[in-house]
Amino acid sequence: MSKKATTMGFNFHALVALCRRTHDELRGRAIRSVDIAMVVRNWLLGWYIVEYEQTGSDRAQYGSRLVERLAAKLQIKGSSSTNLRKFRQFYREYPIQQTLPVEFDKALSTPSNWQTVSVELLQRFSLSWSHYVTLLSIGNREERCFYEIEAKAGSWGSRHLERQISSSLYERLTLSRDKKSIRRLAQKGQTVEKAADIIKNPLVLEFLGLEEKPGYSEEELETAIINKIELFLLELGKGFLFESRQKRFTFDNDHFYVDLVFYNRLLRCYVLIDLKRDKLTHQDLGQMQMYVNYFDRHVKTKDELPTIGMVLCHRKNDALVELTLPKEANIFASKYQLYLPSKEVLKAQLEKIEAELGGER
Repeated sequence: MSKKATTMGFNFHALVALCRRTHDELRGRAIRSVDIAMVVRNWLLGWYIVEYEQTGSDRAQYGSRLVERLAAKLQIKGSSSTNLRKFRQFYREYPIQQTLPVEFDKALSTPSNWQTVSVELLQRFSLSWSHYVTLLSIGNREERCFYEIEAKAGSWGSRHLERQISSSLYERLTLSRDKKSIRRLAQKGQTVEKAADIIKNPLVLEFLGLEEKPGYSEEELETAIINKIELFLLELGKGFLFESRQKRFTFDNDHFYVDLVFYNRLLRCYVLIDLKRDKLTHQDLGQMQMYVNYFDRHVKTKDELPTIGMVLCHRKNDALVELTLPKEANIFASKYQLYLPSKEVLKAQLEKIEAELGGER
């Protein structure tokens, strides 16, 4: 490449931008490496404590005060008695020692062996310690596995992980799926292979910050969503891209407006959302069917999958939806709520489903 071409194609501002991107990327990697190293350290300390409690030759003389005495003797930052108990719990909830090449007694006799152990652990863990502290608060192992998979796949920060747990994402997805799909949640997380995989019921919009009152107009709700579009996309799930609001199309000189138009890059199809301030009617479903038909016939390309329609309403009657829509319809109705759902109610419904699944195994 000539000097002239290089100068024209790579100006000073591009140099600055490249340096910043490189710095941010590698600094981020360094931070993540440190975070994961601390996770491995915490798991190893938990391993040492549990193994000592079970096999230590002089463990009896320390008894129930072992953790407190160990914390006082160590005097390592972040290794209080409370944290040591958390490390012990972490090891017990992630019992992967059977795959490790070094036994505990060898680690004690040859301290350098921890390096061999840590290599495999570094490959096993990929979230920060704050993530795992949050995950350890979940008693159900399948639910915990689901959130761990989703946090990794979505690069969730610890705050977003806490938000998804608080909003009962696992329960809402479980209640929106058939029994076969429920089993896959804990094994693969939320997979998006068909239209039904993107549905949550209910959809929780507490992040809009709207006060609780008898009702909001559809325009108020739509505006609030647009103002918080990034959080709304996270609530919708994987693969969503925002295209437009109040998308107009004309048919026989009549104008129609779709409230919100999205595209899902995983399914390769348009997703239309209509907002209804109160109770769902069969006219609402018929209107969405017309929107979907128009997009399928006049907007989507041949290599794209059929358009999906979602009607978000404050109240819905499942029997009405089933009676109005044909079985093969690519249209779904979901409730929305402006506050976090009651985990007790959702868990009760989930336990009923899990009991049915248990009976089939």
